[in-house]
Amino acid sequence: MSRSRIVRVLAPNASPMTLEGTNSYLVLGGRDAIAIDPGPADASHVDALVATAAAHGARIAVIALTHDHPDHAPGADLLRARTGAPVFAHPASRFGADRQIDEGERLEAGDAVLEAYFTPGHASDHLAFALEEEAALFTGDVVIGRGTVVVAPPNGDMRAYQATLQRLRRERESTRVLFGGHGERIDDPRAKFDEYIAHRELREREILAALEGRERTVPELVAEIYRSVSPVLWPAAARQIVAYLIALEREGRVRERLLTRAPTAAEAAVLNPDLSRIADAATAAVARAELGFDDDADRIAGYVRI
Repeated sequence: MSRSRIVRVLAPNASPMTLEGTNSYLVLGGRDAIAIDPGPADASHVDALVATAAAHGARIAVIALTHDHPDHAPGADLLRARTGAPVFAHPASRFGADRQIDEGERLEAGDAVLEAYFTPGHASDHLAFALEEEAALFTGDVVIGRGTVVVAPPNGDMRAYQATLQRLRRERESTRVLFGGHGERIDDPRAKFDEYIAHRELREREILAALEGRERTVPELVAEIYRSVSPVLWPAAARQIVAYLIALEREGRVRERLLTRAPTAAEAAVLNPDLSRIADAATAAVARAELGFDDDADRIAGYVRI
């Protein structure tokens, strides 16, 4: 069996949002290599990527981003300055990429070839990359090695995410291994897609059951549905629930009513927490990007099933 072209280089940014850190990948193509998701703007991690490529007799010639979140993309600036390699990203990316790449396009470095898949849901600019030679799919934050991923508005869209999962399960039957943006490799892709699809369907059923015949606020839904989860994680849970509610309201299945009162301290801690109290600046920045906190995050609304 030939040696794998894929080398993982773990970024030193472990946190509750990133698990052990962001997975950066090198795809070796002989003397040239593709770097996928250079991670945060950490010079030591960029050094590690360049050194790892050199140890395999390669230079980094292409930089590819799955999406522009701060735990995946900022290191591309440093790596581009260090290597001169162009950065490729989806047209919707907010990162200053050199070139845009979309569904069905190919990235090449030496004899390594990646095919891009547009995979929105977690982020509006999200791409996955297939390496057909090894039946591998680089899934960024669509699927990760452990746990589930955040889908939070405004950049995240629950129905788009569910459609992405269904599409990859249906169209990537040849895939034998998934390399996610966090956690270990996944050697049973079909089972993982089934698990993720079932999890999202279960959460939606729980929300609809909680809204049957009564109005509930997002913090009330969180306290009921995530009662076995640490309250430290309730802000993330709230953003997930909002993503479901937006989808359900668009479909005419729930109705929102803005309440004419300010949030209580407990509600505000769930809807728009002070992340500086529980995380360092870098981790807080990742959390705010992942969770999509915006100016109206602390508004109080009631929802009812219709």
